Amino acid sequence: MSDFLANPYSLFDIQGKVAIVTGASGAFGALAAKVLAGAGAKVAIAAGNAEALKDTADACQKLAANVLSIVARPTDEAKCGEIVAKTVAAFGRVDILVVASGKNDVSKIVDMAPARFLDVMDANVTQSWLMARAAGKQMLAQGRGGKVVLMSSARGKLGHPAGYSAYCASKSAVDGITRALGCEWGGSGITVNAIAPTVFRSPLTAWMFEDNEKANEVRKGFLSRVPKGRLGEAEDLAGPLLFLVSKASDFYTGHTLDADGGYTAG
Repeated sequence: MSDFLANPYSLFDIQGKVAIVTGASGAFGALAAKVLAGAGAKVAIAAGNAEALKDTADACQKLAANVLSIVARPTDEAKCGEIVAKTVAAFGRVDILVVASGKNDVSKIVDMAPARFLDVMDANVTQSWLMARAAGKQMLAQGRGGKVVLMSSARGKLGHPAGYSAYCASKSAVDGITRALGCEWGGSGITVNAIAPTVFRSPLTAWMFEDNEKANEVRKGFLSRVPKGRLGEAEDLAGPLLFLVSKASDFYTGHTLDADGGYTAG
């Protein structure tokens, strides 16, 4: 009998692994940091908002995790290198990268200045590419594989009538990076995958979960497209994340996992 059959949970064991999470002050980044910390990983968290980053660090430390806070955004090659270097200096290596940094800017295309479009592309695409490059260099040098998880969206596959031309384009590009690096690093033991949620509970979407006329109307229209019949919760992203950063996903790479209740299936 294979070892994992005696203890299938061992496939998801990341005790002692070293993880970097960028965008760790945001909704998904903070959740990712806490999930990895709770699972026993050593976590280097990075974000530009020092106060919010401290909140994430405090939450991780309450889970008895070793936490390193880095006040930095992955805005250029130097910053990404700094995040990786500080992680290696503190913990000795990098096993996991979760890129949760990014942004949206909603506007009809005719009203959106090109600079605003490029800003969204930079935050979601260029910074994902730069951070994957920096962490990937370290993982390749270590020669022991690794796990990279990028943040996509249902909007990487679907359009939106409300002015999402920049966001949809950026998330489609994230899916492309995921596939390309999955192929490029496939033989090295480094897996590259993405999580693509639809609406899930966060400070930005809290209003959609409220019981009032506006929220009920918007939610009803949205849920008519969701086979599961509800909006997403934190645990709906936590499970896929743990899968993608653990041994359980060793044969999965270049894949974008739709955490959307079936939204993109119909």
